[in-house]
Amino acid sequence: MSADLSRNTEDRPRPANPHAVYTERLNQRESQFRHCTQRDRTIGNTRLLLFLAGCGVAWFFLRPGTLSWAWLLPFVIGFVGLVLCHERVKHQRLRAERSVAFYTQGLARLEDRWVGHGESGDEFLQESQQAGHPYAVDLDLFGSGSVFALLCTARTSSGRQTLATWLTTPATPEEIRARQAAIDELCLRLDLREELAVRGDDIEAGVSPQTLQDWGQAPPHLSGWWVSMVAGILSFVSLTTLAAWGLTSIGPGPFVVASVVQGLFAASVRQRVGRAIMNIERIGRELNLLSAVLTCLEQETFACPRLARLQALIATNGSPPSRQIARLNRLITLLESRKNQIFVPLAAPLLWTTQIAVAIERWRAVSGQPIAHWLRAIGQFEALNALAGYAYEHPTDPFPELVSRQKDDQWSACFEGTGLGHPLMPEQQCVRNDISLNQSPQALIVSGSNMSGKSTLLRTVGVNAVLALAGAPVRARHLRLSPLTLGASLRIQDSLHAGTSRFYAEVIRVRQLMDGAAGPVPLLFLLDEIFHGTNSHDRQIGASAVVRSLLERGAIGLVTTHDLALAQIADSLSPRVTNVCFEDRLEDGELRFDYRMQTGVVQKSNALALMRSVGLEVG
Repeated sequence: MSADLSRNTEDRPRPANPHAVYTERLNQRESQFRHCTQRDRTIGNTRLLLFLAGCGVAWFFLRPGTLSWAWLLPFVIGFVGLVLCHERVKHQRLRAERSVAFYTQGLARLEDRWVGHGESGDEFLQESQQAGHPYAVDLDLFGSGSVFALLCTARTSSGRQTLATWLTTPATPEEIRARQAAIDELCLRLDLREELAVRGDDIEAGVSPQTLQDWGQAPPHLSGWWVSMVAGILSFVSLTTLAAWGLTSIGPGPFVVASVVQGLFAASVRQRVGRAIMNIERIGRELNLLSAVLTCLEQETFACPRLARLQALIATNGSPPSRQIARLNRLITLLESRKNQIFVPLAAPLLWTTQIAVAIERWRAVSGQPIAHWLRAIGQFEALNALAGYAYEHPTDPFPELVSRQKDDQWSACFEGTGLGHPLMPEQQCVRNDISLNQSPQALIVSGSNMSGKSTLLRTVGVNAVLALAGAPVRARHLRLSPLTLGASLRIQDSLHAGTSRFYAEVIRVRQLMDGAAGPVPLLFLLDEIFHGTNSHDRQIGASAVVRSLLERGAIGLVTTHDLALAQIADSLSPRVTNVCFEDRLEDGELRFDYRMQTGVVQKSNALALMRSVGLEVG
């Protein structure tokens, strides 16, 4: 069975020159920022002058009969008006500042100045290393200057987590097609991406999505109607007896008794109240940022079924999630008022903390369960929006053509790319090559001298496969591929902590790839300098056996080597394996590389020339 599951890349919307659009908008936002800054300074100075003038007028009130109190009213009204106006201007200034940062970062990506900025995804790099992921570390998916750093514009932890998962877990063809359709629709919505960037508060260390989900689904700490009812009754009695003490001759006795009873009740529920409000401020800040994203998602109109399903996913409990979160934020604000020194004397008799904790628990009972749906919708929406931003900034990068062929319940592997380049390399420095892997040949043995481009070729193939299987455009003129799993051995390191050598670590990785190739989805393997940690005899036998076994399991891939003896593998496995190479030349005492892949086996080495170029005396 064969089916084309790709979108027609010719129908993909083509944006105007992204650099020109970003530059024009950056100039506009910088002008708005300067204007808001000037208004901010002007209103601030005016507030100060008005306050000082009001103080001067108020001084006359110290002299009875000098001025009427009505003279002070315009100053009070003017000052309050300026405070409100100042808050609005500061909000506009903050939005303009974030817009400037949004377009500045966009231009940095377009001008290849983005390395070292943005979200590096270091936490996902550590997770990948600890889990022994088969290609995340090898293909520079996370860390400074990584694929994740180039792509990620998500503001929430859920969005970053979803994007990381998409990069490390190949999707099914149907899922890829759905993501491509969504990216198509989001690609030209630059205003939406800017709005997402400027909304909400900044959070330096957000709460993890799992923590939020667990908080929403945890059993109630203050269940039952009696806690709320008793707290209300005791608060009423305390306030009534306090008022009676001050306004009548009843004395302090009733108030003291009410306070003692109230204190005993507060002590009995103190631990449960503490659990109910534990970390509520951090959770509230994260939910507030989620609310900003949810508001954008609620207000948009989408034609794409995938995006429409995301909107349906958040429509819960009869009211928009942003309103539900706004109610929680109001409760958190009321809870924090207990720290106000002026309000503290009233907070105790009102059992303020207990009553607000009960209200928060009541909110969680109604809206806690849907948090999981909100997180899933936001994560997918932000991940799609990040890939749409990449598509907008790289209008010449097409979506891949996805083909699925099955025979006897097994997928038939295919990876055919023309003009393949590495997405992390500047366009001016990127040398593109063509790669064709299917049934003939299934694998390429890549030989070449040092620094000639062998490892870069493997990473180019791997990263484009990652982007294609995540639903994103690829750096190629055209790419056609089947469903694939990935496995790579490019950055294998020894481990002093684990007591393993580099060679042993590589053997373990190859074993991992062999197991992956046994599954129903074929493997794309990328083996760099296979088994170079052992002698030539063992290397040749081991490499030949590994490649043969991988091919028998339907895998496709590339193997690089310095050992020209390994090139003989292609002779024994032809036509399923072909030799290709990268060459260099010596000009005016300097090595020159063209980074163009050629057929055949490299005929020379540049190792001695490189040693001499740095002053080593090697004869």
